[in-house]
Amino acid sequence: MKPALILIPTRLASTRLPRKPLVDIGGKPMIVRVMEQALKTKIGPVVVASGDREISEIVRENGGRVIDTDPNLLSGSDRIYQALFLLREYDHIDTIINVQGDLPLIDPSDICKSLIPLKYSGIDIGTLIAPVKNEFEKTAFSVVKVACSFSEDLLFAKALYFSRATIPWGKGPLWHHVGIYAYTRKSLNRFINLPQSLLEKREKLEQLRALEAGMNIGCAVIDEAPLGIDTPDDLERIRKRII
Repeated sequence: MKPALILIPTRLASTRLPRKPLVDIGGKPMIVRVMEQALKTKIGPVVVASGDREISEIVRENGGRVIDTDPNLLSGSDRIYQALFLLREYDHIDTIINVQGDLPLIDPSDICKSLIPLKYSGIDIGTLIAPVKNEFEKTAFSVVKVACSFSEDLLFAKALYFSRATIPWGKGPLWHHVGIYAYTRKSLNRFINLPQSLLEKREKLEQLRALEAGMNIGCAVIDEAPLGIDTPDDLERIRKRII
């Protein structure tokens, strides 16, 4: 497997859970737990792309690598793109993985699986999906669903659409999107320089910008969607898992 640069974008601004990256989970700040899971992949350097000095200090205190980025950037994708220009020592690494900073229990092997689609011709971006397992996942606005289909001999499938609605209609498996993305530098550069698309604005999903521009997103399957943290209730569920 070729080396990949893992970037974890994070900032303190959060409306539903104040100071989310620094919340305590079993004696460690959340961002430190995410960083530690990423380091376990052993596929390349791990750098936190921080939008706040306080986060940067915590990461350094815990032995991590961090790069300071503009706090006013609007998305995690914009943050990792800026980080790339500041991390010149990694210019030789062509593959970048964007790992969300609110997945403290992410399986390191699942992070690696995001690279699978990039091995295939015509795929611009790799990402992860997991089976929808209950009615909440099926209908919740917060759970992004993906329309795609697998044949038995494929390790990945192209994403045809992402939505907060339940898609596709009819009998068959439903897929829960996990927001980890693998890019080549070329594909990340193209994506970031695209204008926001109409469907992206409507669904509040930036990956639709890529699809509307004709970029191909490949989805690799993992067994279970990792628990993310967006609300105080999510945080308590995670804390119970750690303890």
